[in-house]
Amino acid sequence: MAPNDGLSRDDLGNTAWHALSHKDAAAMLAVDPKQGLNDNEVESRREKFGKNRLQESTRHSVFRRFLSQFNNLFIYLLLIAGIVTGLLGEHLDSGVIFAVVLIIGVIGFIQEGRAERALESVQKILSHEAQVTRGGEQHKISAEELVPGDIVHLDAGDSVPADLRLLHARNLQTQEAALTGESTAVEKSTEPVEENAEIGERGSLVHSGTVVTAGRGTGIVVRTGEDTEIGQISGMLSDVESLRTPLMRKLDSFTRTLSIGIVGVAVIVLAIGILLWGRDWDEMFFAAVSIAVAAIPEGLPAVMTVTLAIGVERMARRNAIIRKLPAVETLGAVTTICADKTGTLTRNEMTVKTVRTATTELEVEGVGYDPEGGFTIDDEPTDPREHDDVREMLWIGLLCNDAELKQEHGEWRPEGDPMEAALIVLAQKADLESETEADKTPRKDSIPFSSERRYMATLHQGDEGNHVIYVKGAPERLLEMCSKELHGDELHDLDPDEWLRWADEIAERGQRLLAVARKDVGEMSELTEEEAEHDLVFVGLYGLIDPAREEAIESVAICHEAGIGVKMITGDHAKTAASIARTLGIENDAQKVLIGREIEEISDDDLPARIADINVFARSSPEHKLRLVKALQSTGQIVAMTGDGVNDAPALKRADIGIAMGQGGTEVAREASAMVLADDNFASIERAIEEGRVVYDNFRKSILFLLPTNFAQGFIIALAITLGFVLPVTPVQILWINMVTAVTLGIAFAWEKAEGDLMTRAPNPPNEPLLTAFVLWRTAFVGMLLLIGAGLLFYLEQQNPDTPVELARTLAVNALVIGQVFYLLNTRSFSAPAYTLSGLTGNKVVLIAITAIIGLQLLLTYAPFMNALFSTVALDLRGWGLCILVGFAVFALVEAEKMLQRQGRFPFAPSKNERLGPDQSTNGKTASTD
Repeated sequence: MAPNDGLSRDDLGNTAWHALSHKDAAAMLAVDPKQGLNDNEVESRREKFGKNRLQESTRHSVFRRFLSQFNNLFIYLLLIAGIVTGLLGEHLDSGVIFAVVLIIGVIGFIQEGRAERALESVQKILSHEAQVTRGGEQHKISAEELVPGDIVHLDAGDSVPADLRLLHARNLQTQEAALTGESTAVEKSTEPVEENAEIGERGSLVHSGTVVTAGRGTGIVVRTGEDTEIGQISGMLSDVESLRTPLMRKLDSFTRTLSIGIVGVAVIVLAIGILLWGRDWDEMFFAAVSIAVAAIPEGLPAVMTVTLAIGVERMARRNAIIRKLPAVETLGAVTTICADKTGTLTRNEMTVKTVRTATTELEVEGVGYDPEGGFTIDDEPTDPREHDDVREMLWIGLLCNDAELKQEHGEWRPEGDPMEAALIVLAQKADLESETEADKTPRKDSIPFSSERRYMATLHQGDEGNHVIYVKGAPERLLEMCSKELHGDELHDLDPDEWLRWADEIAERGQRLLAVARKDVGEMSELTEEEAEHDLVFVGLYGLIDPAREEAIESVAICHEAGIGVKMITGDHAKTAASIARTLGIENDAQKVLIGREIEEISDDDLPARIADINVFARSSPEHKLRLVKALQSTGQIVAMTGDGVNDAPALKRADIGIAMGQGGTEVAREASAMVLADDNFASIERAIEEGRVVYDNFRKSILFLLPTNFAQGFIIALAITLGFVLPVTPVQILWINMVTAVTLGIAFAWEKAEGDLMTRAPNPPNEPLLTAFVLWRTAFVGMLLLIGAGLLFYLEQQNPDTPVELARTLAVNALVIGQVFYLLNTRSFSAPAYTLSGLTGNKVVLIAITAIIGLQLLLTYAPFMNALFSTVALDLRGWGLCILVGFAVFALVEAEKMLQRQGRFPFAPSKNERLGPDQSTNGKTASTD
């Protein structure tokens, strides 16, 4: 057959292959299914369509990626500080600053390299080999060599090498969870489906990267490489832009504002010194640079890194593994969680919840594969074995079954189809055992389930030479095969309408339906389809569900209380999604479920408004998930997206924080995410958000602590130069103060516990700057207290002409540091009093940091080599008493300000999220810090 040379890649991509008959598909691709393509056709098509592989993204060189980590203003300021420090002769301090810059760059470089491996993970999913028919003979070839029109053969266990339109299928099932999010295997057939069918409903197609779990089939290649469904997802992943975290965006704004202020003050002082006092240009230039060095919080990057790293450690103990350091803080700002259903919000374990016979309906207690739980009718306990028709249903479910249930290390695990395993669990809840019942009624023959038949049938040996046929399958199909129905132990004429009505009621609860029937026959050795498909007795319906996690229900409620919206985005059916959502407390009756097909009909401009009040999205494709995340972000939401499959990767990468499943997730999803759940549990997300809020609070406390010090140091130099005075503190001494306080006192906040009940307050406002009115006030207020205290001591000592300037400066340096020690205690809480026992001793790391800083200051003051390096001299007890007096003054005045805040009489009060302190918890709960 001549190749169809007019067929283009666009034609392949735009053709609804699932809606074409297999004959039309073969004709369109100009191939004889029995002969396959010949060598010339293969070569021609390979030149036209390329190899069956995903194109690798353009990657920057390692050196260029490393340099890009330093492309921000704060790093520039740190580099300037390091250079100036080196010019001033303090090579040790200069080396420390450059080391901090290098650490920041290395961390960012490692993070970026991990993110890029997401595309490589997608590449690995493609099958490496394929069994094809070419020139009338079967061959095993590399999957890369496949071209559109190739005839491919599939067996159980094979990875599908390309998108195929099925030509033949026998009991064929594939696992498509990575593409659709559905946990159960999908039945495949050769029959065409509707053109607008969702990916999960295209039963006539099998997709590249999915796995054949049962049966065998033959298909014709209709799309290869980037044109496959997984290829399109890979293309989306490479095009998706990763957003900077809220903290990084705030830090950028903070750095710009701070830089402009620092440079402005330095320029003004430079001009005053030259124009007003007539000092040398070189002297004033270095003085201006000294002001900048003094005002730059060099230790802030190190403090931020340590704070985030401690958060990572805490979250790891709560089953949340952080892959990208800034993501720790992002969790604290999350306003909306878009959660996948299967495995995250649900247990990913099928459970029978309803048993419906013609005479009664039983509800089944218990969830999962643990055979514990009873049966109830109208909430009253009942023994199912007392109902003849129910007992018959349990027998059929147990015996017409190929699954097994095994207990390993005290945990029950299924082998085989999860729905069949659920029927075994149900029977065991009624004290029926598989082996015992199988011995009583041994199986003689069976007809396996197939998508064409839509049922499974087994033949069993009965009493006195009689046999019985047990059948289970789709309710509509079994109703066609039955003529009677079982009422207790009696047979009545079948009422299909009544059964369909009951089926609809059960489906409305989000339960999947399975029907069972039976037929008594004489002695026979072989079961035929003709015998199994007529004159059956309809026995009843099972309603099965993948139950919601109990801890997820509680966590969703906590998220709602914390002002965090929870939206379910799943590839499952709308009714199932709605039912689970109601159980979880996500959806209410006033809301509707939006399905993927409806999302496609909504424009990007209209989508944010349409989804604002909708919390459940079903039959969602990768494109739908990505559009939903972008729509939420366009309204200012900070979005966390959970997922486990390849289909989730683009949305995971685009979200402010992508959260992948560690147990059941794909490597593609994990590499595209910033966080991985070790236990695949939604409750771990809620706990991680709590820790994220702790981290953000602690980082803000670090800023609130560091800025006043830098303010005081910068302005003490600026003021002295402006007024023509001797410098109270030298630039070298300022660098010492900056470094030792940052690496001791500054990082102590990383170990602070939660203030109050974090999950009863709103998320951290994404648009709230780091330099709030409260932060600016506190910076100026405490900065002036430190400046006045240190400056006053320096001035008083200078009044004695016999006092050397080195002694006055040593007093000023120690007054600044001691003032910070006392202010550290103030800053442990935003508003709560620090003079309580917990306020003074509640953080052991703070006490260690204070001990360390005192030791360093004693070294600076008394060690001869430090005296020589920093121009300091020894102090007597009077000098230390004056320094401690400055510290007490700072402590008392800041506590007075906090008291006014608590009384509501302070104009620069902190935001609502800053008001709770260790002693002001609304219900006594605090986040774990152990």
